[in-house]
Amino acid sequence: MAPDKRLLCLGSVFTALSLVKLYPQWSIHGSFIATFLACLSFVVTLSSIWNVLLYPKFFSPLRHLPEPHGNSLFLGQFAAISSEPTGKPQQRWINEIPNTGLIKYLNIFNNERLLLTNPKALGEVLVTKNYDFLKPAILREGLGVTLGVGLVLAEGEEHKTQRKNLMPAFAYRHIKDLYPVFWSKAFEMVNAIMPTTQLEGTDPTELGKAPAIEIGNWSSRATLDIIGSAGVGRDFGAIQDPDTELSATYRKIFQPSQQAKLLGLLSLFLPTWLVRAIPMKRNQEIPAAAQTIRKVCRQLIEDKKRNLDAKDQESGRDIISVALSSGGFTEENLVDQMMTFLLAGHETTATGIIWAVHCLSTHPHYQTRLREEIRANLPSIDSSTPATAEALDRLPFLNAVCNEVLRLYPPVVMTLREAAKDTTICGQYVPKGTMIIVCPSAVNRSKELWGPDASEFNPERWLGPGKMNTGGASSNYAFLTFLHGPRSCIGQVFAKAEFAVLLAGLAGRFEMELEDKDSEIKILTGITARPMGGMNVRMRAVEGW
Repeated sequence: MAPDKRLLCLGSVFTALSLVKLYPQWSIHGSFIATFLACLSFVVTLSSIWNVLLYPKFFSPLRHLPEPHGNSLFLGQFAAISSEPTGKPQQRWINEIPNTGLIKYLNIFNNERLLLTNPKALGEVLVTKNYDFLKPAILREGLGVTLGVGLVLAEGEEHKTQRKNLMPAFAYRHIKDLYPVFWSKAFEMVNAIMPTTQLEGTDPTELGKAPAIEIGNWSSRATLDIIGSAGVGRDFGAIQDPDTELSATYRKIFQPSQQAKLLGLLSLFLPTWLVRAIPMKRNQEIPAAAQTIRKVCRQLIEDKKRNLDAKDQESGRDIISVALSSGGFTEENLVDQMMTFLLAGHETTATGIIWAVHCLSTHPHYQTRLREEIRANLPSIDSSTPATAEALDRLPFLNAVCNEVLRLYPPVVMTLREAAKDTTICGQYVPKGTMIIVCPSAVNRSKELWGPDASEFNPERWLGPGKMNTGGASSNYAFLTFLHGPRSCIGQVFAKAEFAVLLAGLAGRFEMELEDKDSEIKILTGITARPMGGMNVRMRAVEGW
């Protein structure tokens, strides 16, 4: 367990003062500053030896837990963690290392991490003891810039109160009334994509000659418009104009880059203020983007306040209306909530659409089957009749595909918790300050929970009696995409509904294939896990719907 840095500094100050005043012959030329720096260097060296070499190997209560082989003397598993996509090493370890719910691994400078691998461990951390495990400061400080200190980052009683006040906006009875909004945006997106799918003078029936489009750009614009219309009562117009202020700002934030990855790695062992002070372009872009988003959110709230009369207060159920009606938020906290839902409410679903298109493009037989189900049961995307919640909920293969994509490619591949006090997980003593790894991308591919084909795209697992909501897994904790318990995703129903509607529009209208079927997709993880360079696909409109 690492000694408190403040205590090390105070101890060095006290020792230096004592030496200079009481034993000047043992000080450095009677200088307090020189003696203090020498004392601090000495205790930092001893502390480093303790933290990096002695504690994790000989004294940690976690030292007997199963762990991956091949630790570096000073860096643990950092080489694998830094060179592979986020969550990839954990996917391997969960299936290769025998364990009873916990795997310990060492990060840079042998900092201990505890990976949760089975339902019992996950249930304790996410449900029965969830407020014993908080989001670490590094996560709150990193995400707080763009996400706002809203529901996602709130803790304890503040989180309970915020969630209670916002829950009415996400009730299913309200979400089902938003399906026409989702459908209208699917229609708008499909019709905006249509002119880009063929070059002049080419045969529109030949998919291989169609120009490639980057589907993530379109999915982000569509989901931003949806969260605007359905969530905050404002159509941002991103589908029609990709360069609107908000759309362009989010595109800048979510563009995967090596700079962002490097800064993320540095934040693991350097103070946040120091990482942000590094003169890199990314460090200039993010604060500027956050200010733009905060300005837009503040304007949305001011507009809603002006327009919300007494009748609207009872009937309004978009996020801003519910938050304002609750009376439980300050104006600045309302801005934080809006930042949270604008970002989390569109980027995660947009990322899901990217991976859905990838899965369907690499499994054309499933794509054809899905298109046939959609066309047989839903009105044409061009008709004036929107698809209803009841109609979409009765499409078993569409729901199976959506669930399988979200299982195999959870948009948020990993989240962290920190033990707020000495506690236990599965009977194992866990000291305060231990970093807990909740990794949906690993748990969702666990062979113990999902069988030998856990890493394969197989929508069939969600079909058949009793499988529609479980995929055949024996525990709810096997599907971790939206987490579980009091900290689970409050917008899960909203996200799954818009995901299903947008995918129905795309798969119902277009035949899709990857531009480069043989290239290896490299994943860069920021707030969500997106392919480096985007997902370029060829699309051909299929007649008859």
